[in-house]
Amino acid sequence: MKLRKQVTVCGGAVFCVAVFSLYLMLDRVQHDPTHRQNAGNFPRSQISVLQNRIEQLEQLLEENHQIISHIKDSVLELTENGGGVPGAQLPFRNPNGSWNFPFDGQPTFLSISPQDCQFALGSRRQKTDMQMLDVHSMLNFDNVDGGVWKQGFEILYDANEWDAEPLQVFVVPHSHNDPGWIKTFDKYYSDQTQHIFNSMLVKLKEDPRRKFIWSEISFFAKWWESVDSQKRDAMRKLILSGQLEIVTGGWVMPDEANVHYFAMLDQLIEGHQWLEKNIGVTPRSGWAVDPFGHSPTMAYLLKKANLTSMLIQRVHYSIKKHFSATRSLEFMWRQAWDTDSSTDMFCHMMPFYSYDVPHTCGPDPKVCCQFDFKRLPGGRVNCPWKVPPHAITESNVAERANLLLDQYRKKSKLFRSKVVLVPLGDDFRYDKSQEWDQQYLNYQRLFDYMNSHPEMHVQAQFGTLSDYFDAVYKQNGVAQGSRPPAFPVLSGDFFVYADREDHYWSGYFTSRPFYKNLDRVLESHLRGAEILYSLAVAQSRRAGMEGRYPVTDYSLLTDARRNVGLFQHHDAITGTAKEAVVIDYGFRLLRSLVSLKIVIMNAAHFLILRNKDTYRYYHTEPFLEPDERRATQESLPERVLIELDSTPRYLVVFNPVEQERVCLVTVLVGSARVRVLTEDGQTIPVQLSAQWSSSAEMSKEGYLASFPARLPGLGLAVFQLYDSFDSSLTLFSDSLLRLHGQNLAQRRLDPLPLRIHDSDQQDFFIQSQNLQLWFSGTTGMLESIKCKEDQQELKLRIEFLIYGTRTAKDKSGAYLFLPDGPAKPYAPKEPPVVRVVEGPLFSEVVCYYQHFQHAVRIHNLPGVDGLSLDVTTTVDIRDQTNKELAMRLVTDIQSEGVLFTDLNGFQIQPRRYFHKLPLQANFYPMPSMAYIQDVQHRLTLHTAQALGVASLKSGELEVILDRRLMQDDNRGLGQGLKDNKRTANHFRILLEKRATANKHAGFLSKITSIFHSLISYIYGASTQEVT
Repeated sequence: MKLRKQVTVCGGAVFCVAVFSLYLMLDRVQHDPTHRQNAGNFPRSQISVLQNRIEQLEQLLEENHQIISHIKDSVLELTENGGGVPGAQLPFRNPNGSWNFPFDGQPTFLSISPQDCQFALGSRRQKTDMQMLDVHSMLNFDNVDGGVWKQGFEILYDANEWDAEPLQVFVVPHSHNDPGWIKTFDKYYSDQTQHIFNSMLVKLKEDPRRKFIWSEISFFAKWWESVDSQKRDAMRKLILSGQLEIVTGGWVMPDEANVHYFAMLDQLIEGHQWLEKNIGVTPRSGWAVDPFGHSPTMAYLLKKANLTSMLIQRVHYSIKKHFSATRSLEFMWRQAWDTDSSTDMFCHMMPFYSYDVPHTCGPDPKVCCQFDFKRLPGGRVNCPWKVPPHAITESNVAERANLLLDQYRKKSKLFRSKVVLVPLGDDFRYDKSQEWDQQYLNYQRLFDYMNSHPEMHVQAQFGTLSDYFDAVYKQNGVAQGSRPPAFPVLSGDFFVYADREDHYWSGYFTSRPFYKNLDRVLESHLRGAEILYSLAVAQSRRAGMEGRYPVTDYSLLTDARRNVGLFQHHDAITGTAKEAVVIDYGFRLLRSLVSLKIVIMNAAHFLILRNKDTYRYYHTEPFLEPDERRATQESLPERVLIELDSTPRYLVVFNPVEQERVCLVTVLVGSARVRVLTEDGQTIPVQLSAQWSSSAEMSKEGYLASFPARLPGLGLAVFQLYDSFDSSLTLFSDSLLRLHGQNLAQRRLDPLPLRIHDSDQQDFFIQSQNLQLWFSGTTGMLESIKCKEDQQELKLRIEFLIYGTRTAKDKSGAYLFLPDGPAKPYAPKEPPVVRVVEGPLFSEVVCYYQHFQHAVRIHNLPGVDGLSLDVTTTVDIRDQTNKELAMRLVTDIQSEGVLFTDLNGFQIQPRRYFHKLPLQANFYPMPSMAYIQDVQHRLTLHTAQALGVASLKSGELEVILDRRLMQDDNRGLGQGLKDNKRTANHFRILLEKRATANKHAGFLSKITSIFHSLISYIYGASTQEVT
């Protein structure tokens, strides 16, 4: 201890001498009379001498900076090697009132390079023929009537074009089965899907020329488990013979806007592993006809899963028209960051409005509908164009075949190969045996006629999706998945989707945010449970204890994976299902969350035991219990009270990421005399604060104890909690209520201090070692942020706004965002109650408004946790009508209309605000983050749940928090969004420097920063010795 203190003090003395010497040198340069001249009268020789001396001074300053850094590092190394003493971690207050917490000597600032993203390195990327951001800039997005193809144009062709090479036509029967939408997953299966599979077995075997494709493995696995081995063998034979193709092979056909890549990949793995285990096949082609917009992340994952081709459908009608006009509907989809074209994926974009039969055979839906034989007269479905289909007979087959061939030829003119893909199906089609006969028999008569008349120059047949792609590759003379000659290369994504007029599908980016958040919570638990279970099973095998460890927990993991996968469906995580279906999803998610906690507790129990022989597993009485619980599937989590006494209660904390983390752990305890020890007995500082039952009343149900924890990557840490009179490192939060004239009942909980300001309107601040945040005295909202490293203050104002919906016929709904104009400021009926909590480990400001509770917190921790703002906005708009609540960040950043959003938590996509597009077209999905930046700063909003985001003005970032809409938006759901929940939206705001500050201007501030840091360690060592 003496040696460390001596070295520390000596280091401080050397530092002071160095700073004083620099000061004298600067003073001499500035005040030496021999160097002073009147302004404008410097001789050139003296200017040259002065420049040389300035350069020498700069070099000397840099050398001193390095010396000081070495001194600081030596002090830190000695501090670390000196061993942990309880007092070493003691926080203390600076003279300015802020808390200082000397946790470690890691850098406290973040700085990023201006060239920090791959897409910014233009010369390093492989150039693409089409970049979607450029396509958006080029198009007018008009909606000119195209004739029979309303959103397109007239297609002309020469009848002799196919004389030398006949047209190949592949009609691909399919049935799109939603694992939950209007009905629940189980209800759809029992009412329709199981009948599709049963009929499939019979009808495909009747004629080997018949083909079919299937996508959703969740339904397929459910049917498989319900049938006998004979039916399984028959189905396996159909797949292996090529009559039935499994396309994509995921557990569901996932949404591509809101999903995180972890869940996107997990549901794909679950489906592929099921197929490998039960059928012995791997899918070759991707099929995504119903997700509401498309992400390149999916193309990348399919490529890595060894698929060679893919198909997409829901793309903005103006983009489809442009791609059709340029014959670019088939392209190689390349990742924006790809440097060697290794991510190229062959992609087919369907050209017309929908994937139903009227919009797949060609450009005229009135004609195509006549070849949907389920709509024959006498059935329950008819053609809206008032021209019904006719059964194919010998008397009309010639006329019917020529009418259909005309559509095939027109469709082929939009592509670069003389091969045409014609999907034949719709939602839950082929659930009746009659439809199988209607479609297959009538089409086979048409095919037989076409193929037997060489003058028609066409070869038509039923096919699978891979049959079509194989024909394209063969005709172009390339291998599967390779780029055909002259086919374009594209990068970018296909958001935001619009199917007609200005009906942009940007509402579902936020719809039902409660379940979007619950999904992300479940994903994190699933990842953690899988890691811990794998580690526990591996250790139990090495210890020869397989029979004693509950390996049956694997079934809980499987069930959870499948429920997570089910919720990635494009009508689940999107918030676009019926209320009863949403409840069913919620029960599944909650059941899996409870199960995963059991897996985590069982594995953690086994792993923390040094002597594995003492392990005992009791199903009804687990050794550990979770730290929080949810009462129902629509409840927010509640902390579990930990009762304390003189015997230790053990707290196990797991870090599921690969990196070491320093974070704040908070638990609810029953005593204010809490003492927290590490596993090796070191006392840790604790900040004790209240759990609030209302805006002004502290709850009697315990105290919140927060303490810092350094957690190893993929590791467990064990802490001991006591009720102890020796709790000198337990420090109390200081709470202040700013009531703004409201007469509210107040309740204080001993020994926590509470102050009251009835009518204080002055702005105020909270601060940490790294940050100072200023708040409005009237609204309680954040106004600005200052990084103490460089003392630079940046405007960062948080505002809340309300969007209404149109008064005309078309209104916002679960899918669509159709606002009645720009957002209006949120106008509360009463001023807010503002609570300011300050302490050594964290400080926060909480504002209570009628429809939301908004909290901004900063931490005294090293690294990113100490440099970012934790923001939690708990929203409750259940008393609103046709309103959407938004949070807007307003800054000085000169972003100039450029926004960056993530795609599935996997990659970043630049966006641009387009004035030519309506407001709703400038909102984008934000699964995990969005940021704006200029040459100096980047401001990032990290989100714990997928939401819609926009940057409508330079320097602004806006996110929709919740939506309550009373009507359907005419996209098939038949309901509005009226089942809102009290929802906690979690964010983290991070401000980073992009360019290094001027080294002359910033040098003294850096010296000062190091000086303060070193002095902190000196005082910390002194305090430690006293304690």
